[in-house]
Amino acid sequence: MKIQIPIYSLILASFSFACQKAEERTNTIKATPYDIHVELSWDKAPEADSYEVWVSMDDDHYTRRAVLEDTIYLDFVNDLGMELDLNYEIRAYAGDDSTIVGKAATKTHKMTDEELLDMVEFYTFRYFWDGAEPNSGLAPERIHIDGEYPQNDAHVVTTGGSGMGIFGLIAGMERGWITKEQGVARFERIVGFLEKADKFKGVWPHWINGQTGKVQPFGQKDNGGDLVESAFLMQSLIAVREYFKDGDERQKAVAQRIDQLWKDMDWTWYTRDGQDVLYWHWSPEYAWDMNFPLEGYNECLITYVLAASSPTHTIDAAAYHKGWARNGGIKSDKKAFDYDLILKHNGAEDMGGPLFWAHYSYLGLNPMGLKDQYADYQKLNTNHTLINRAHAVENPGGFAGYGEDLWGLTASYSINGYNAHFPANDTGVISPTAAISSIPYTPEESMQVIKNLYYNYGKKVLGRYGFYDAMSPEHDYFPTRYLAIDQGPVVAMIENYRTGLGWKLFMGAPEIQEGLKKLGFESPNISKQ
Repeated sequence: MKIQIPIYSLILASFSFACQKAEERTNTIKATPYDIHVELSWDKAPEADSYEVWVSMDDDHYTRRAVLEDTIYLDFVNDLGMELDLNYEIRAYAGDDSTIVGKAATKTHKMTDEELLDMVEFYTFRYFWDGAEPNSGLAPERIHIDGEYPQNDAHVVTTGGSGMGIFGLIAGMERGWITKEQGVARFERIVGFLEKADKFKGVWPHWINGQTGKVQPFGQKDNGGDLVESAFLMQSLIAVREYFKDGDERQKAVAQRIDQLWKDMDWTWYTRDGQDVLYWHWSPEYAWDMNFPLEGYNECLITYVLAASSPTHTIDAAAYHKGWARNGGIKSDKKAFDYDLILKHNGAEDMGGPLFWAHYSYLGLNPMGLKDQYADYQKLNTNHTLINRAHAVENPGGFAGYGEDLWGLTASYSINGYNAHFPANDTGVISPTAAISSIPYTPEESMQVIKNLYYNYGKKVLGRYGFYDAMSPEHDYFPTRYLAIDQGPVVAMIENYRTGLGWKLFMGAPEIQEGLKKLGFESPNISKQ
């Protein structure tokens, strides 16, 4: 079935977005100008089956820009010039009959870096707000603008991706893109769904049917609890709990319900009869057949932090040191491009793994100044990012476009389906989330990529939910598709870079403080008491 895109005009009217200061509205058209594009939205016209977008620079001679069935359109106008005075007209068609929906005048303007970040963060936030699965309020696994959903995928929500996006929903309330009341209502829906959805010893599956709450198998034997994806979800829910715990009665009620979900998670069960390691999967039907112990280093650090922090089903610190850290075997003495690798990246020992390893566990867990006996996590993630970037600058594969302003290898769509890209597995595909989500570690270098994507690739790579999931000048590959697990880190990490919001909330939780101490972590964000 085709993607059904929601109407934004009524929702966006309340947003206090910085770049919308120049916004003008005539009749039912909203025109929001940026630098090289204008976003247009309008109310659905009765009986209309299509619309045409027309533009004029003198309010006299109009040129048709688009024919579409939607009520939102991003008009990239850099072909017309820069800092333009524009007059728009939207025409609705019902068969051969047409009517003018309305007109709007606006002016594009040169954006500051802050305004550009505002736009990218806001657009990406909309994936989790406007693009949410309607019954659950959670994030769909994917949104395809360019075609059909995969079979039976229309209502599949992703546990981990939803958690990543929840940090974006918190940011949306803080920035006024949605009101606190709207946010509370959404979290009441999300929490109500999660309370009734399938759980396995308090742990959700990787995918859930957003309509029924039943497990949607990720694979034949992957039809039970997914501890890692659930950790990504609970990381964000704890942040929501902290955000709402001192609020009004509705907010406090949401916080208390989240607290119960947190306490229901049986982390000890996933040690598989008390072993000194956590296991990723358990299924009532297939038990431990997936047989995936969580050994570092990869994206799973947050799982051990939460398991050690649990107030009801905590694990012993030995599971972290013997299982995750492999009795110290996790440490690496290798260098790449003269940067210390610090930890052994599973399956990518020479130049590091995909960059999502530097993001997923750190949307709430603040790596800045975080250390234990194995690593300085700020240095670990910064070096990981710089190695990934240096590989693209060196560009041993000779791929078109690669360089200081186009880098970033991670898991995303690819020229052959889905692929976990990293320097030793480079197919010439860049994933925008890789460099953008690394902005706390490499702010200047990440901004170079953002500017290149927006100004030089424009409509090829940017849509209503932010930058698309993947792109490749080498292969002329520009799919207009999104994945929740890539959009989520973008909005979360931009907000962490700008205000530290997600980090402050998660690190402020009392249990997390105690769990980190239990595992031997040090941080300026951990209380000495």
